[in-house]
Amino acid sequence: MKKLVLASNNAGKLREFQALLAPLGWEVVPQADLGVPEAEEPYPTFIENALTKARHAAAHTGLPALADDSGICVAALAGAPGVHSARFAGEPRSDERNNALLIEKLGGETDRRAHYVCVLALVRHAEDPQPIIAEGEWHGEVVDTPRGEHGFGYDPYFLLPQMEQTAAELEPALKNALSHRGAACRQLIERLRREG
Repeated sequence: MKKLVLASNNAGKLREFQALLAPLGWEVVPQADLGVPEAEEPYPTFIENALTKARHAAAHTGLPALADDSGICVAALAGAPGVHSARFAGEPRSDERNNALLIEKLGGETDRRAHYVCVLALVRHAEDPQPIIAEGEWHGEVVDTPRGEHGFGYDPYFLLPQMEQTAAELEPALKNALSHRGAACRQLIERLRREG
């Protein structure tokens, strides 16, 4: 098996990527297991932050590295919270406080359109001149009252109008099939398959 470092310490992401990449012969190891500190994420775009995290992990380990940068972009807030989604309400990170701030900022706003974004960056080595970049989006709208027991982050407030359910009301397998991360993962896997 080829070894790949995941530039994240998120257990949920680790399980997801291990399951997706195992059939391609990749062993996915979290960066913490290899002593890699978390990278800074100073950039205003998902792609720059994902690439920075992947290069950081590859530089520390000498292994290929995969990183993702994800968030929710709300039309009425000019794309915010965007790359700041995880820390929207400051430190320490809190889904509850992030959601409360989002609903407060939307106030009486009638335009509730929003979309999730996931950008994946895979580098074969730290100086890889041609990283694999995959991107997915998932469109919906923000509701004021949380619904559902599944998911995390903004999922209980992210309504899929065509399904009349929030992301947190979907069964995990269906969510993974529809979501921004699922779309980006499918693109990534297709590229890896083509490369052999």
